[in-house]
Amino acid sequence: MNDKYKDCYGSMFPDTLHLNDNVANTGQVFTVRVEKPEGGVLPVCTSRSIEVDIDQWKVCQLCADYESCYKLSLAKIALESAITCH
Repeated sequence: MNDKYKDCYGSMFPDTLHLNDNVANTGQVFTVRVEKPEGGVLPVCTSRSIEVDIDQWKVCQLCADYESCYKLSLAKIALESAITCH
């Protein structure tokens, strides 16, 4: 990223291409948890959850780059979901 933007620019969501099981996958605002049984033979997802850091969300909304950062974050999510293997 260039010097014009903060290090967190475009990272409101975690990297969904590289989600780790049974741990918090954290973005600047949103955290995803994918709980899978340990040692299971089948790739079964037993629980998924999303957490929102409301305080950080408020901080992000006050940032001068909020709108473009949010759009970039959404664009990354859209692209990640388009190329994810099912």
